[in-house]
Amino acid sequence: MITMSPDVTLAGKIPAIIVFGDSSVDAGNNNYIPTVARSNFEPYGRDFVGGKPTGRFCNGKIATDFMSEAIGLKPIIPAYLDPSYNITDFATGVTFASAATGYDNATSDVLSVLPLWKQLEYYKEYQTKLKAYQGSDRATETIENSLYLISIGTNDFIENYFAFPGGRSSQYSVDRYQDFLAGIARDFVKKLHGLGARKISLGGLVPMGCMPLERATNFGTGGECVGRFNDIAVQFNGKLEKLVTRLSKELPGSILVFSNPYEPFMKIIKNPSSFGFDVAAAACCATGMFEMGYSCQRNNPFTCTNADKYVFWDSFHPTQKTHQIMANFLMNSTFSHFL
Repeated sequence: MITMSPDVTLAGKIPAIIVFGDSSVDAGNNNYIPTVARSNFEPYGRDFVGGKPTGRFCNGKIATDFMSEAIGLKPIIPAYLDPSYNITDFATGVTFASAATGYDNATSDVLSVLPLWKQLEYYKEYQTKLKAYQGSDRATETIENSLYLISIGTNDFIENYFAFPGGRSSQYSVDRYQDFLAGIARDFVKKLHGLGARKISLGGLVPMGCMPLERATNFGTGGECVGRFNDIAVQFNGKLEKLVTRLSKELPGSILVFSNPYEPFMKIIKNPSSFGFDVAAAACCATGMFEMGYSCQRNNPFTCTNADKYVFWDSFHPTQKTHQIMANFLMNSTFSHFL
């Protein structure tokens, strides 16, 4: 396991990490809303502190937890809706993310999870609580100096566009749908900036065609990655990158960075052994091909014993070790911009 020693120089400059997005960065918000998109049961969390499931779609910690720890803040970023935490915890980091959501409201409707606009509403509520807790001046300082991470978009394609033939795919070509999503991303970043955020990282998509779920259903290719989905991820990332360049000129006093996980993730998938992995095509949980959420059952005899040997934990989500490697990469490539 890679160790990430706390960087005290960063901690002084970044008082908190504020997170928006989907299951890649949800630490358990979905436990507190009526949805089936949950992971607050075993074997999820088996390698987390105390071996307990938290609602993270992982066997342990996720990338944002590692980032928080690495900049000298707390070792985990708590979920805003988790009643066991309050503003004293959230003052140094909080996630509003909701598994199975997307930029598109129609994506969040599929499994009744928090749409992106609702996450922003919760953030406004958070600001009010922060001002009451820290005082107006200090809270304004915290808001301006905090690091804002956005990680979302995969579900818009996998769970929505390609899942419902009569839905968005009948309204938009893939290219136009990407433009539609990028427009929502633009509006979201502008609203965040309007609320005081100045250090914003907009995350891109991973090679979604290489998720075990997609490989398992890619019949006739021997379980290869689905090239079309990977091409879409690359194309959409290109649009987001251009968007960030444009917004950087539009939004005064802001540092906007496009954080692209595609290439580093693809390196892990293509050369798993060089990162200490044995398996990249199948996941640790159950058969490793189709299961996630409730189908990733505690007593499944096929579940692997050592998740550190697997790139993926379930058919959709990476293991703690993969999250840590990705966090390390993003710390080195992205965070330097915010100093």
